[in-house]
Amino acid sequence: IVGFSFLLFANVNSRTILSSALRKKKLIFFLVNIFFVYICENLHCFDMEKSKLESLYESIHTLENLGLALTPEMNKKADDLEEQLIKDEILPVLSRDIQPALSKIQRKLVLVVEYTPGSLINVALSRKIKISELNDTITLEQDPIVQHSVGSKHSFQSSRSPKKGLCIFLPNGTFIQEKAASKTMSEAIKLTNILEVRKLGIKINGVPLVSTTKDIKYNQQKLPGGLYLITHCDTKSKKKILEKISKSLNLDWKIDIID
Repeated sequence: IVGFSFLLFANVNSRTILSSALRKKKLIFFLVNIFFVYICENLHCFDMEKSKLESLYESIHTLENLGLALTPEMNKKADDLEEQLIKDEILPVLSRDIQPALSKIQRKLVLVVEYTPGSLINVALSRKIKISELNDTITLEQDPIVQHSVGSKHSFQSSRSPKKGLCIFLPNGTFIQEKAASKTMSEAIKLTNILEVRKLGIKINGVPLVSTTKDIKYNQQKLPGGLYLITHCDTKSKKKILEKISKSLNLDWKIDIID
């Protein structure tokens, strides 16, 4: 999209655009704004080996290296996206990794972490406040190990049926369709606020759809933030789960089963 935009810019009649420095500056600003909004809304299309957070920072650094400063509106979009990605990718990992170290402590406390890039991390504790009293915090509890006796009546049960695929149409005009329905489901859920999906309490064979615990029986796919996704159910059940997620989170997905 960027290459096309600048090619278009280079071919505009010089008498109408290039003769005016002001118009040229406005056009560049317009194209940069489109480019940055495109990045913020389509991070899932970039290198999958990198986290979305890394892709965001690289995009910002690229614009800065080109001498293109972000406007207040673009900075706001970047800040909002950065905050959401930190919640989705970083906080769940922290919650999981510090749990063993804190298990020796037998009294309630709140840890406060101050992080500045390039500097040592400062950690303080307080007994004066509760985590629930802080605004905009995330609580991620460890899921118990499922024993797989009788599935909950609220769980989606697996069953054998001919393998079929899924195609998920997104409101921006793109779609997700992998070879396996489980992969399609996984890629779609990665585009959401995963912690909000977890809060829906969906289970498959008694196992939380998005879990903090690796199951002892069923295979799970890894999600950002050290979470696990179980997809062990038939395609119709996957479709119902995705429709529930779409409706609950107002994602406006259209999901079809394909042969």
